[in-house]
Amino acid sequence: MAIQTIDAKTLTRMFLAGAKNIEAKKEFINELNVFPVPDGDTGTNMTLTILSAVNEVNNLKTIDIKGLCKAISSGSLRGARGNSGVILSQLLRGFTKGIKSADIDVNEFAGAFARAQKTAYKAVMKPKEGTILTVARSMAEKAAEISSTTTDLDEFFKQIIEAGDEALANTPELLPVLKEAGVVDSGGQGLMEVMRGAYDGFLGKETNFSFESVPATKAATRDETNSEIAFGYCTEFIILLESRFDLEEEAALKSYLASIGDSIVCVADDDIVKIHVHTNDPGLAIQKALCYGQLSRIKIDNMREEHQETLAKKASVQKQKQERKNTGFIAVSIGDGLNEIFHELGVDYIIEGGQTMNPSTDDMLTAIDSVNADHIFIFPNNKNIVLAANQAKTLTKDKDIIVIPTKNIPQGITAIINYVAEKDIDSNEELMLDAIKSVQTGQVTYAVRDTQIDGKEIHEGNIIGIGDKGILSVGTDITETAIEMVSRMDCDAGELISVYYGEDTTEENANAFTAKLQELYPDYDIECHKGGQPVYYYVVSIE
Repeated sequence: MAIQTIDAKTLTRMFLAGAKNIEAKKEFINELNVFPVPDGDTGTNMTLTILSAVNEVNNLKTIDIKGLCKAISSGSLRGARGNSGVILSQLLRGFTKGIKSADIDVNEFAGAFARAQKTAYKAVMKPKEGTILTVARSMAEKAAEISSTTTDLDEFFKQIIEAGDEALANTPELLPVLKEAGVVDSGGQGLMEVMRGAYDGFLGKETNFSFESVPATKAATRDETNSEIAFGYCTEFIILLESRFDLEEEAALKSYLASIGDSIVCVADDDIVKIHVHTNDPGLAIQKALCYGQLSRIKIDNMREEHQETLAKKASVQKQKQERKNTGFIAVSIGDGLNEIFHELGVDYIIEGGQTMNPSTDDMLTAIDSVNADHIFIFPNNKNIVLAANQAKTLTKDKDIIVIPTKNIPQGITAIINYVAEKDIDSNEELMLDAIKSVQTGQVTYAVRDTQIDGKEIHEGNIIGIGDKGILSVGTDITETAIEMVSRMDCDAGELISVYYGEDTTEENANAFTAKLQELYPDYDIECHKGGQPVYYYVVSIE
């Protein structure tokens, strides 16, 4: 018997099943990112976005259409991360605005699909075909086409998913970069995983609705005393195995770590074991681990000290709240050195994140709330964070938010340097927008998989230099690859070369790299700064 309508209970099940499916497939989606970099995170961003909405839905005391749609919309909007996550949140927002009835039929679903794709396209300044937007539009068009020919929701959903799959398969024909890399659009793949999961929920398939982690849309509070931190040192390292390490040995090591601390992670993978433990005596954990082999990537952080720094920052924020000012600044940054640079330039609030973790719209809103100013400039410093910043802007009613679309850290630094306190807001926005146009940026990291892109064959583990428009260099040596990357940038278009070295680069190596640049480009002023950023050995700018 054909199903012609569904109620709020079934729609809830469909939504949760869709979220569960993309959570299960997020790593597969991450691997579809065109650039083979360690922070390809489309799947992660879309998952965290939809899980924020899951959190809102699970907090509902009663399920009805109005409350369900509001929870999905507000939760995803505030939890949106990255461009793909923001677009997904806009699709969910538009879809839920199209759902009104307690009993939803084919026509209402068709209208909701149409509104979803319209809302998402409107949210993107320059919509690009061959992306998640194309997949959403194709499904909306199919929904409109068949809504007048069938009332059977099962048939309706199957045909929509078929249309989405066809559009997804065609994305490489619309975006040459996808075709060269041999992948479909990762955002479109994520959307189809949500759709397939939702269809399983419609069919009533058995699904485990326990999620790995459901991030709340508000930051969790914590008792502001060191007495709450029972074990003061966050200790991480990798064991390079030299002796037997079976399930029995793994259980024994976990048991030992539990006797000296908590928050234990012990993951064995081929010839290595990854360890994380909070303890008051890191030496004990290290001594025990040495029984199994050599250690690598040892990292020990004093959590009590970090907590004190956090409290100091909170006190500073509270002081800012008490003293209303005309203009404030928010920047997205990661790395002690880069954060310090932004603080010295007058940034009021730094959102920790960037390439390795795109902050959410809610993170932006928290920062906006913490800066007590009439006008606030936001520097996203990553092209994948600009949409989240703009979304936060639309959700803010009591302050004037100006998003300067900085796509990387050097652009953000240049933008705030060009701020002139004596000029008005509009003039400063114009100055900043003009200044960032002259900044070229290159970033050096490593490849996480084999691929072919920008005419270059890349193998897992290769060092790659990425410019503003694509891969500039590929090699096996960090310094040589960085030198080649700079040579392929427009070295006749500026006067200053700035080098920011990451947490995995020594000061000695950074100075040697800078000296080589000075030798090659004697007419340039060349500066070297400790950035401390993860993943990227060097970030280099020419301006």
